[in-house]
Amino acid sequence: MKRAGLLMPRITCFDNLELAYFKAKKGKEDKLQVIEYRKNLQSNLAQLQEKLLTGNIIAGTYHYFTIYDPKKRQICAAGFGERVMHHALMNICHLFFEKYQIFDSYATRIGKGTYKALERSAQFQKQYQWYYKFDIRKYFDSIDQTILQKMLRNKFKDPVLLHIFGQIINSYNTQPAKGVPIGNLTSQYFANHYLGMLDHYVLEHLHMPAYVRYMDDFIIWHDDKDMLKQAGNKITAFLSENLELTLKTAALNSTSKGLTFLSYLVFPEKIYLAARSRKRYRLKTKIYTGNLEKKIWSQAEFQRHAMALNSFVFHADSLYFRKQVLCNIGQ
Repeated sequence: MKRAGLLMPRITCFDNLELAYFKAKKGKEDKLQVIEYRKNLQSNLAQLQEKLLTGNIIAGTYHYFTIYDPKKRQICAAGFGERVMHHALMNICHLFFEKYQIFDSYATRIGKGTYKALERSAQFQKQYQWYYKFDIRKYFDSIDQTILQKMLRNKFKDPVLLHIFGQIINSYNTQPAKGVPIGNLTSQYFANHYLGMLDHYVLEHLHMPAYVRYMDDFIIWHDDKDMLKQAGNKITAFLSENLELTLKTAALNSTSKGLTFLSYLVFPEKIYLAARSRKRYRLKTKIYTGNLEKKIWSQAEFQRHAMALNSFVFHADSLYFRKQVLCNIGQ
């Protein structure tokens, strides 16, 4: 595999740094860090340029907080200047990470995403009799930093770029040489790339006819249940031996029984909201309506939040459920 080189001049180009700034500040223009950075924008970008050229970057300025939607996660929010740097790196490196991805990998990719993965899984639910669904245990926390950096050396050859990647990776750990932080743009690329090896193994060595992966959730389909069992055993061994990852309890089932994936319940002919999604929708609808009634939010703020919430449920057969929720508001 040919490695990508001569990327640092493109990464440190001032046009790229300005683009990185505009991407990093999107939706955050009123944040104090962004306002302060903007006051001396040219000077800050010049300093970033110098740090990138020498490889002496600052990494690990994290603010930690916990979210519970849809499940408990610790988020590591990097400082604004560091986020600008991450965008500068990935503006240029994106293409080279993308080249290693297979068609049916859907996370953190342009033109892919949750709903494309949902559509593809619905297609395979119609075509095959059985599915085997897998989920990696504590994925981001379990990524082996030594293996990841070896993968990056096989993809890129700029010594300064690899040094910068190494500093970003080493700025965080859950145990010695393990983990990448949830919340970093670079982490999304690193985590997706890390499982690219699995993607190629499933398609090129196991020759599975149908496969979908959204970050650490992935499914294989087949008409032969025993073939899926055998493939599942090989996948478990492959992840352990090559990537030092372990799986949660996997789900082997008939497609007619429905597949829980990305907070939906996917049947061969219908897509419903999963139980957790219905609960979340009820709760958030109540909260949003309360914020409007108490004038915590303006009508425009309410509509913005409600549109995002409803765009999720519109991808499922949910009309009757939504009517029930709206009728019960205030009761």
